[in-house]
Amino acid sequence: MTGLVTIFGASGFVGRYVVQALAKTGVRIRAVTRDPHNAQFLKPLTELGQLGYARARLDDADSVRAACEGATGVVNLIGILDGSTAEFEAVQRDGARTIAEAAAAVGAGAMVQMSAIGADPDAEPDYARTKGEGEDAVRTAFPGATILRPSIIFGPEDDFLNRFAALMRLAPAMPVVAPGARFQPVYVVDLAEAVAAAIVDPGTHGGKTYEIGGPDVVTMRELYRFIAKAIGRNIGMPEVPDPIAGTLARTFGWMPGAPMTHDQWLMLQKPNVVGGENGLDAFDISPTPMAAVAPNWLVRYRRQGRFTKMA
Repeated sequence: MTGLVTIFGASGFVGRYVVQALAKTGVRIRAVTRDPHNAQFLKPLTELGQLGYARARLDDADSVRAACEGATGVVNLIGILDGSTAEFEAVQRDGARTIAEAAAAVGAGAMVQMSAIGADPDAEPDYARTKGEGEDAVRTAFPGATILRPSIIFGPEDDFLNRFAALMRLAPAMPVVAPGARFQPVYVVDLAEAVAAAIVDPGTHGGKTYEIGGPDVVTMRELYRFIAKAIGRNIGMPEVPDPIAGTLARTFGWMPGAPMTHDQWLMLQKPNVVGGENGLDAFDISPTPMAAVAPNWLVRYRRQGRFTKMA
C-alpha cells in the first residue's frame, strides 16, 4: 500500500513504535491526538515531510472523520487499562465504532484495530468486555478490518516491567498477587511491525483476527523473579492468597493510585496466552524474548546502574 495512514493513539506507548514501523514502508502518516504539541517527539522517527498531525476526540465524530479524510489506511490503538464502566465503554466500544465508521465513510482500504487476548463481549471484566464489544462494532462498520489481540506488551516505556522494577528497587519484599497467572509477553517492536504489515497488505490480512504473543509463557511468580534478577535485587516474594487479594482489589481497587483494580484482578483469573497459532507467524515475525532486550532498559533500576555487581 502507498498513500496516507491515519493513526489514532499515535503518541502512546505502542503508537510511537507503529509510527516508526510504518515510516519504514514509505507511507505518509497522520498522527491523531487531542493535543498535537504533545506528539512532536514522533517527528524524528520519520522522514522529512512524512508525518502530519490532526486533532480529534472520540466523542466528536466529525473530528474523527476529518482526521480520516484522504486516508488509505486507519489504525486504532486507543485503549485504557483503568476507568469506570462508562469510560471503558466510551473509549473501547463507542470510540472504536466511531473510528471504524469514519474509516468506512472516507473509503479507506485497510483498518487495524488493536484489541487484546481475552476480548469477549460476554466477559465479566469491563476491560475485556468492551474490547470484545469494540471488535464487534469494528467488524460491523468495517468488515475488512484486521483485529490484533496481543498479550501483555513490554518495551522501554511500558507500564508493566517498569512498574514492578520501580517497586522492587526500593521494597524490602514484594508480595506476589496471582502467582500462577500466565502471560505471553510480546515485545512492542514486534507488535508494531505486525500492525504495519497488516495495514499495508489488507489483501492478505484484511478481515482476520490474530492473537499475538512472545516466545515464552511465564507466570506472575516467574515474571517477578526475572525482573528481580535483571535489576540485581534479592528480595522476599511472599505470595498473597487469592481470597485475600481478591477482597483487597474489590474493596480498595477503586481508590486513586490503587496497585490493582477489581477489574484487573478479574483479568488475572484467565490465562493471557495465545490460544492457537501465534499471529506473528502470519507476518513472518520471529518473536523477541524478554531476556534478549528487557535488561537493556531495566538496568536503570539497579542501585548503581550498570556498575551494580550482579550475583
